[in-house]
Amino acid sequence: MTHEFDLLVIGAGSGGVRCARIAAGHGARVAVVESRHWGGTCVNLGCVPKKLMVQASEYGDMVEDSHAFGWNSTRGTHDWAKLIAAKDQEITRLNGIYVSMLEKAGITLLTGHARFENAHTVRIEPSPLAPTEAPRTVTAKHIVIATGSTPMKPDIPGAEHAITSDEAFHLSARPERVVIVGSGYIGIEFAGIFAGLGSKVDLVYRHELPLRGFDEDMRAAMKEAIHVRGITQHAPASPTQISKNGSTYTVTLNNGHTIETDCVFLATGRRPKIDSLGLETTGVKTAENGRIKVDSKRETSQPGIYAIGDVTDHLNLTPVAIAEGHNLADRLFGKERPRSWSLRTTPKAVFFSPPLASVGLSEAEAAQHGTVDIYFTRFTPMRHTLSGRKDRKTVMKLVVDQDSQKVVGAHILGDDAAEMMQGVAVAVTAELRKVDFDRTVGIHPTSAEELVTMRTRTRETPATR
Repeated sequence: MTHEFDLLVIGAGSGGVRCARIAAGHGARVAVVESRHWGGTCVNLGCVPKKLMVQASEYGDMVEDSHAFGWNSTRGTHDWAKLIAAKDQEITRLNGIYVSMLEKAGITLLTGHARFENAHTVRIEPSPLAPTEAPRTVTAKHIVIATGSTPMKPDIPGAEHAITSDEAFHLSARPERVVIVGSGYIGIEFAGIFAGLGSKVDLVYRHELPLRGFDEDMRAAMKEAIHVRGITQHAPASPTQISKNGSTYTVTLNNGHTIETDCVFLATGRRPKIDSLGLETTGVKTAENGRIKVDSKRETSQPGIYAIGDVTDHLNLTPVAIAEGHNLADRLFGKERPRSWSLRTTPKAVFFSPPLASVGLSEAEAAQHGTVDIYFTRFTPMRHTLSGRKDRKTVMKLVVDQDSQKVVGAHILGDDAAEMMQGVAVAVTAELRKVDFDRTVGIHPTSAEELVTMRTRTRETPATR
């Protein structure tokens, strides 16, 4: 059967766009369909605007810190509307870049909501991005689902009164008081944003420590950093009800406490955005958590249909989706062996103030494979010996497999942690040993030099296997 396209990508986020561009570069006839905004969640309602807002939240502290260095500066008031306008302008610019990249690659751009009619046929109906676009049906030999994820709310009374990250980027005014529920990336990062801009923030989360899934020492360090930031933590606790009282809200917790606030922000997870794709017509299977099942080649249970990014149950990070899309396009249309990525050593970062970054295994994960040596340091970074923020600590940790002496995990909480970690991730991916760190000359004076001067083992952790 002859199809209109060799590849149809549903979703113009980072992963889908990379897949489409690489496939087109190999000579494939490619189309991309997008229903909401070019660039996907990361560009429009995720990583990019959130990082800009994190940066905005740090300038007030910088002004105060400058006094200790001799500057006669004055902290003014923050203009929320100006920040949002500047952020929106940058997002519009990036939207245009994504469209331009796709057009220059010779890719057909389709705007609308896609719904499968069968495994090779997709119906495209009008959507918010193009409400007047005429419906159209297209066929493709290969179809990639890259529709990402969307925020979800807990099933509690009054949840409709709360916002999610989607709405937080477009608030008309900054709330003076905000309750944030959830201690994953989104909850912690927005807690830091609002606190830095002057809001009173209450952070509610279910476990004793935030950031479930991260190394335990770093979770404890983040809990302390959240406290230092002036954020009130309610843990372990969960909301049981949200009630509206005029222009204010009351959040009731399962420990009996109540919090009155101007805004309730639910950062309680995300789910794959697949509800209206018509997957029931294709034979594509999903897991119990609703995410699409794929094999190691990103192919679904239906031959010819693939899924990448947040719709799957793999690492839900933008660079991972990009790697998956690139690899898939190479495999389907490239003449050479596909490029590979070390997804097991994917670095990650939480952009709080200070940020946390990590690569490789946590101490507990590493101990499942054998005895590990732990190297740990905690100190006041040079800047804050003058600024007076001596409670703003930097924490670093190396996890070393005792038998091989390979550095299998690295974790940093502190200023510029993410910038440092990208380089460390190369070393961990290359399976360098602790002696390779030890024989590397440090850059002085920096916080990063501590990574190569931690010579004395802090402790030995027995194997748990």
